[in-house]
Amino acid sequence: MSHGIKKVHMTNTQTKLEWEKVALEKYNQMITKIPIFHREIAKIVVEKKAPMLAQERGSAKVEEEDIVRAFFSEVPKAFYSLMIRLMDEAKFDYKRYESK
Repeated sequence: MSHGIKKVHMTNTQTKLEWEKVALEKYNQMITKIPIFHREIAKIVVEKKAPMLAQERGSAKVEEEDIVRAFFSEVPKAFYSLMIRLMDEAKFDYKRYESK
């Protein structure tokens, strides 16, 4: 099993925005650490939501902000502490996007 950078897979209904390189590397690092049972669903929801958030910002690229916000909006609160730990490990600057 390779832990290298994987391409983001998109369905036909999703906008194919380019992902910023460092943000994609962090995302892939984080995704590989999500327990296998939850990994695929996390990929599906984040890879759908992050490009939508980038478009809402008027960006042509998915950036760290979009990925972090996608995780916060799409991942159930029951997994919040795991998500935060994994964001820390992947070096995402998530604190400014947390709900107060």
